[in-house]
Amino acid sequence: MFVKLENLRIIVDDRERKSGIPDLLKSVGLNIEMKTLPIGDYIVAPETVVERKSIRDLMASVFDGRLFDQCSRLKEHFEYPIILVEGNVDEIEEITENPLIFYGAISTVVLDFKIPIIPTPSAAHTAKLLVSLCSKKDAPKGPYLKKIKKSSDLEKQQLSVLCSLPGIGEKFAIRMLAKFGTPSKVFSATISELAKVEGLGESRAKKVKKTLDSKSKFLNTTNQKTLHDL
Repeated sequence: MFVKLENLRIIVDDRERKSGIPDLLKSVGLNIEMKTLPIGDYIVAPETVVERKSIRDLMASVFDGRLFDQCSRLKEHFEYPIILVEGNVDEIEEITENPLIFYGAISTVVLDFKIPIIPTPSAAHTAKLLVSLCSKKDAPKGPYLKKIKKSSDLEKQQLSVLCSLPGIGEKFAIRMLAKFGTPSKVFSATISELAKVEGLGESRAKKVKKTLDSKSKFLNTTNQKTLHDL
């Protein structure tokens, strides 16, 4: 069934103006509403949101820890989140010497968060994909915008602290908080208690405790410096 584009609409995050995609969508007759979205870049249906990332932005979000936090929030508030990766994948070689970082991250997004990743080569193709997603005839009806509670800064800080431990990503950090309640109780837990965190295991628990309990090499250095200063 043919769907008239003028009967369709997409809500676009204000920060996407510079991408040129909103103008491309307007040029084919689609109704565009520019808003400041707390989550995602394009809401194409009430429960379908698209987070657009260039190759470089995706890698930056992996390195600074934003990616998995964004995935958690996308899954929390939308039934059908999608991550769209725009650009030439060969750029990965220019950004990092270890492409496995990229593929490891997208594997986590797909397998652990169950969020599909769709690649597009350019803004023009991204616009075509968005039109296609928006024009699905069986798309659910309902309000596109809903109140979205911003995630707690304190919670982010707690997760960030736990994610600094060896072998601990956001998935395990969340499980640790769920089991122990606070980071301080995680730090004081025994190896056997840590090993009971789902999927963590004794080997990873031992590495965590070794990191927490080992004396810092800076201690002796600081003491020596203090004595020398005297």
